[in-house]
Amino acid sequence: MQHNVLILDFGSQYTQLIARRVRELNIFCEIFPYNHFPTDLSSYKAVILSGSPFSVRADDAPHPDLSQIRGKLPLLAVCYGAQYLAHFSGGEVAPSNTREYGRANLSFIKDGESFFEGVDAHSQVWMSHSDTIKTLPKNGVKLASTNDVENAAYKIEGETTYAIQFHPEVYHSTDGKKMLENFLVNIAHVPQNFTPNAFVEEMVGELKEKLQNDKVVLGLSGGVDSTVAAVLLHQAIGKNLYCIFVNNGLLRKNEFESVLDQYKHMGLNVKGVDASDRFLSELAGVSDPETKRKIIGRVFIEVFDDESHQIEDVKWLAQGTIYPDVIESVSVKGPSATIKSHHNVGGLPDYMKLNIVEPLRMLFKDEVRRVGATLGIDAALLGRHPFPGPGLSIRILGDITLEKVRILQEVDAIFIEGLKSFGLYDKVWQAGAILLPVHSVGVMGDERTYEKVVALRAVESTDGMTADWVHLPYDFLMKTSNEIINKVKGVNRVVYDISSKPPATIEWE
Repeated sequence: MQHNVLILDFGSQYTQLIARRVRELNIFCEIFPYNHFPTDLSSYKAVILSGSPFSVRADDAPHPDLSQIRGKLPLLAVCYGAQYLAHFSGGEVAPSNTREYGRANLSFIKDGESFFEGVDAHSQVWMSHSDTIKTLPKNGVKLASTNDVENAAYKIEGETTYAIQFHPEVYHSTDGKKMLENFLVNIAHVPQNFTPNAFVEEMVGELKEKLQNDKVVLGLSGGVDSTVAAVLLHQAIGKNLYCIFVNNGLLRKNEFESVLDQYKHMGLNVKGVDASDRFLSELAGVSDPETKRKIIGRVFIEVFDDESHQIEDVKWLAQGTIYPDVIESVSVKGPSATIKSHHNVGGLPDYMKLNIVEPLRMLFKDEVRRVGATLGIDAALLGRHPFPGPGLSIRILGDITLEKVRILQEVDAIFIEGLKSFGLYDKVWQAGAILLPVHSVGVMGDERTYEKVVALRAVESTDGMTADWVHLPYDFLMKTSNEIINKVKGVNRVVYDISSKPPATIEWE
């Protein structure tokens, strides 16, 4: 893809939101850690500096060399970035008398300033910092203020450099997207050419050039990501794509059969491999969630290695990796701390002599769905909720047994089918059930029971980077709870998870 916009991540919780807002403007952008970004910037049209949990006054504050950026590319510095430019360029950054966090309103905007074109004079912005800029850097010109922040925005004369102490990327900044558009489109003249059609055309061309007549093996899961990746690859290389759907024994109820049936009419070359016994045997007695993920990733690769040897001269393994997987799996000091490992990120073992191709690696989930629609994939398939690669293993807290898998499959089926019958499925971004490692006292038929507890989870999100729990109707929860307890042997209590991300993650493990 055309690089266009480089976002330097200083560790802000909002960095991914900056990328989301830029992409919404049909502008392609990439996130790189502040201490590891490309040396060749010739293809970039603009740079954005993110916020950070650091203080520029601290000894360990991020201090990258921006000599190849300052004055050479249009630059927008957000929050920490704005303070960084001031602190290291002749200005003064000092602790605020009060922590500046939350909603504020602009009280002054410099007349005729293109950065604020079309922005209301009292526009609401979102502050999140404990330091403030007391003195502007050399050649700094104040562009905007709030009642509490004198230098809320400024530019540097002689450069195409702008800086703001608030966060335009969050929804609380009502004109934030307009400011980003003003900077990127009107000031930096970045082309707005990142559309689903353009992505498909460019990616199919790249895949044809990269893969030529090579054979590619792809693991299908029935989910949106692997399906869109498969159709993209199929358009590029046709019969040279070999799709494999592995039953790891941790899928949803009847999913192995239903997914294979689903792909019958899509023109894809798909083989089903039932390796459930192999996975469950390897997972026996293992409780640690990261260990479970690693075992599943390893066995998944081993199964693929076995299958790929049955395909003559296969050279590539395709994966449905998407951008949040990449971001969450990068671990450097400061930016993008590792939340959990992803089994499809990080390379292959030496013994598996396949190259990796990841056509969706730079897309967010909602972008994958739009690309899928452009490719003509059925809307019902594109609307499927995300399902974790390790399957139900990370929704069974503790060790994995065949009986626990059976229980959770039954509970999950009742929950998901209930959402569909109540017309709620498409209003939820992801839903699932979690089997807890506790027992609960209950009464059934005048007899005391001591059985398992399940938690139901349903969240609203755009791309999984942040998520809010869904306010499901009480009558739905009541019916679902009764049906689970009455029909699933081994469960006598149902609870509903009302945690948002952050601070919780969507999955429990």
